[in-house]
Amino acid sequence: MRIPGTTPATVRVAFVSWLVAVGAGVLETALMMTGEEPPGDMATGLAVRSVVFVTAVAVAWQMLAGRRWARLVLAAGLGVVGLSSLVADPIAWLAGGGSFTGLLAESGPADLVFGVSRTIHTLAVLTATALMFTPPSNAYFRRGTALLTPLPRRD
Repeated sequence: MRIPGTTPATVRVAFVSWLVAVGAGVLETALMMTGEEPPGDMATGLAVRSVVFVTAVAVAWQMLAGRRWARLVLAAGLGVVGLSSLVADPIAWLAGGGSFTGLLAESGPADLVFGVSRTIHTLAVLTATALMFTPPSNAYFRRGTALLTPLPRRD
């Protein structure tokens, strides 16, 4: 456990950003599951997403506590692989000639909510990943194991 007040703001904001990303992911999942064209195997998709969301929150708590491995897992797992899955389809759509004006004209309210949520999700992942590697965060994670060692007993 960390000594209160020693966690830098960059790490605290990164933690909140991971929670925002998970919240946006939950909203996107709910919109997909209740949409006009729900995914083929809803149960499997929901199970996989649930595991990812719960794991992300658990690992984010470990990151907040100064665990270096947690920072690396979040950066690689969600900051690289997860982010790639968020932006791959929109990039492919844009590369294929998609236009924002056409998209907005054809979108309903649920589509617009999904788009805003996906934008927030992406920005939260980018923010969290960047903040975990700022100089104050780096110093925090470098000294992480020392602060997790029990203090000597005074008799």
